[in-house]
Amino acid sequence: MKVSIFSTCLVDLMTPNVGIAMVEVLERLGCEIDYPAAQVCCGQPTYNSGYLEDSKLAMKNMMLAFENSDYVVGPSGSCIAMFHEYPKIFKGDPHWELKALALKDKSYEFTQFIVKVLGVTDVGAKLKGNATYHRSCHMTRLLGEKESPYQLLGKVKGLQLEPLKNSDNCCGFGGTFSVKMPEISEQMVDEKCGCVVDTGADILISADMGCLLNIGGRLSRKGEPVKIMHIAEVLNHHHATAAAKGGRET
Repeated sequence: MKVSIFSTCLVDLMTPNVGIAMVEVLERLGCEIDYPAAQVCCGQPTYNSGYLEDSKLAMKNMMLAFENSDYVVGPSGSCIAMFHEYPKIFKGDPHWELKALALKDKSYEFTQFIVKVLGVTDVGAKLKGNATYHRSCHMTRLLGEKESPYQLLGKVKGLQLEPLKNSDNCCGFGGTFSVKMPEISEQMVDEKCGCVVDTGADILISADMGCLLNIGGRLSRKGEPVKIMHIAEVLNHHHATAAAKGGRET
């Protein structure tokens, strides 16, 4: 099965190890991977800021970049959800609406692809430790993916997953929201950090690096020794050793 990787801006520029982990997991599951070099941003930051027409150039570029791909898989429910918005944005456009529909139909978030397309729930990962999982807003509400991460984490040998109180609450990142309304964002991430600490977990896992960097940064500033790991890193882990507290997995 041929899979094109959509790296997303945060993974490409700030956490490439997450992209590497994603590729290694998919390759072990029998996927043939390629990386269309023409890809850039999906257009979400400017689109969410109200600059619709200015965002369309980036969106058109992405449709062309992945035009010949069989499947498109990304490590972010938020960015994949943006792809799924394209048909609404280009509705009625005689040239681009069909391309938008084609990209939506073949685009999947990483865990969603593993469970719902490959039909796999146990990837052979091992990680000993106590963890909790943060559900990102866009992946849960816009993409509508709620179960796949839990199904995969439930099969990681040695991992004890603790329930996170108020798991439906936003972490306060929201992309440009945290920049435009920092005071409100700070209160939201403080509430989320409190819930994470209350679980007693050593590791915070999520499927969106924006959330992880936001929560992890605040935990660090508060002196809380909780490690952050993207779910791709967890699923790529093969050694059943206890995760050390503090910092993020590399």
